[in-house]
Amino acid sequence: MKKEDQHTEYKQSWRDEYLKWICAFANTNGGRLYIGINDSGSAIGLEDFKKLLEDIPSKIVNVLGITADVNLKKEKGKEYIEIKVKHYDVPVSCRGKFYVRSGSTTQELNGASLQNFLLKKGGLAWESLVEERATIKDINPETIAHFKELAKERFPLAEKEKSTLYLLEKLRLLHKGKLTRAAILLFGKDPQQFYISSIIRVGKFLDEATLHSMDEIKGNLFEQVEETMEVLKKKYLHAEVKIKGLHRKEYLEYPEEALREAIINAVAHRDYSAVHTQLKIYPDQLTLWNNGELTEKLTIEGLKKKHSSYPRNVLIADVFFKAGYIDAWGHGTIKMIEECKKAKLPEPVYEDAFGGMQVTFLKDIYTEEYLAKKGLNEKQIKAILYVKKNGSITNSEYRKIFETPDRTTSRDLMTLVSIGVLRKEGDKKSSKYLLR
Repeated sequence: MKKEDQHTEYKQSWRDEYLKWICAFANTNGGRLYIGINDSGSAIGLEDFKKLLEDIPSKIVNVLGITADVNLKKEKGKEYIEIKVKHYDVPVSCRGKFYVRSGSTTQELNGASLQNFLLKKGGLAWESLVEERATIKDINPETIAHFKELAKERFPLAEKEKSTLYLLEKLRLLHKGKLTRAAILLFGKDPQQFYISSIIRVGKFLDEATLHSMDEIKGNLFEQVEETMEVLKKKYLHAEVKIKGLHRKEYLEYPEEALREAIINAVAHRDYSAVHTQLKIYPDQLTLWNNGELTEKLTIEGLKKKHSSYPRNVLIADVFFKAGYIDAWGHGTIKMIEECKKAKLPEPVYEDAFGGMQVTFLKDIYTEEYLAKKGLNEKQIKAILYVKKNGSITNSEYRKIFETPDRTTSRDLMTLVSIGVLRKEGDKKSSKYLLR
């Protein structure tokens, strides 16, 4: 059998608590729960399978209020039970609690996650709900004018429209004449009056624990994108000046277009029912963390290639697209990779982290000065710089450069692997070492 994943779970025997797993499958994308199978996917048999075939379907109906296919299977003379659960469009609870699948784990929903889950099951989204406390006076006319200018090409109607209410209606930011939460976030004079955590917090760290300085970026989403970029350029990142012909151009430590794309993605796709966005600048990297995990149809690996767009906030993403902030649906993460490659920097690292999504931009840390500060010796530094210049190093090349015997060569290279600088590729005869 295949390994456990989002749609597959193995249990050696039945316990009533496994109704939570069935609930989670029903709330996510369906799945199969196998009873009488060990963690490696091998049948171990069930002595009470006849009783379970009667009890399990009844418990699923009585506790969860749904039905599932419960089938007896056999492998090498050993019986096991397969419980096939379909996806339900309505929310399914188990004794008053709601569960979903995340990877190969079952998780209980609470707080903002539960609220968003119930809204989604009801065909709604947090951003589309009416903000009862807001009126048209809470909309910033300057941001409306700025949007009209930006949207000339993709949404020409905007430039001609004099009525702000009519424009917001065309952007689907009104519901029965009332402002939605998305309208406030995008065009509000003071969105934090309504949603206090809708900010970007920028911090410069000397190391993992030592904060040097900090800024809070407030305002509506258009203002946040522009102000965050300005703060990074003026206060937090160094710029290298290069002269090309008669032109003078400044280059940030990280590609400006990649940073801008990351900030736009964070603003457009974050979960606004929870905590603020965090942007941290370290001596050797920059991280941008956003509350809200990837949607079910996307994976980390999928972000590195062409993929469809599944925005968390459809209304916000659509307005950003019309304004030209988003060039193409699903292309932003690829653009960040391309811009880093152009700048001869490592690819950005995408990862699930702390219940949200994080992108990390890495500096070119492979300089003699930086490596010396890390405590590497002269031979190690020379080997790393060789790999940086040539792309890789082999055992024979290392022996030739440093005139070392085979055993010493292998030990030295594996030391660089163990400290996380190099990685090994290939088998014994054709192995080579590359920068991690």
